[in-house]
Amino acid sequence: MAGMTVLIVGLLVFLGVHSVRIVADDWRTAQIARLGANRWKGLYTLASVAGLVLIVWGFGLARADSITLWTPPAWTRGAAAVLTALAFILLAAAYVPGTRIKASIGHPMVAGVKLWALAHLMANGSLADLVLFGAFLLWAVLGFRAARGRDRAAGTRYPAGPLTRDAIAVVVGLTAWALFAIFLHGRLTGIPLSV
Repeated sequence: MAGMTVLIVGLLVFLGVHSVRIVADDWRTAQIARLGANRWKGLYTLASVAGLVLIVWGFGLARADSITLWTPPAWTRGAAAVLTALAFILLAAAYVPGTRIKASIGHPMVAGVKLWALAHLMANGSLADLVLFGAFLLWAVLGFRAARGRDRAAGTRYPAGPLTRDAIAVVVGLTAWALFAIFLHGRLTGIPLSV
């Protein structure tokens, strides 16, 4: 259970830092004013990296002796591949300015995290998987709702540029997805994938 403890602490740190804007936006604004934007970003980054390291380490430990809660059907692996490909496209759309994807969704990165977490929950059935991916899914649902609420309150609209920007997001997203699946997934998780 030591691995599960490390995983949970990592999730609390990482998702806690990323939840400040969801639960305490005014406090966040006050801290940025008090500390300065660069110092805030530095502390935010340090806490995020520490949380991510604990998550990766804890998940590896927890997965080794995790309880199997269910055995996912074989089709869920294919569905997870499609959903994670879409998640990578959404992630890319968050960084390509003027995509129609961002104009319609508003916060494609958080929507991508939702798809990524849902895909992994579908295709994995251990307690460690449920804790990791369930936590990210819950965070993404709450984060997306809060971000869309802020947009509505501020009247924020995201401009849609030409379709070429969406094409760039799709190509970059699918390329990153394929490279991650082929070269990094197995190294980071111990579970090699093939595209």
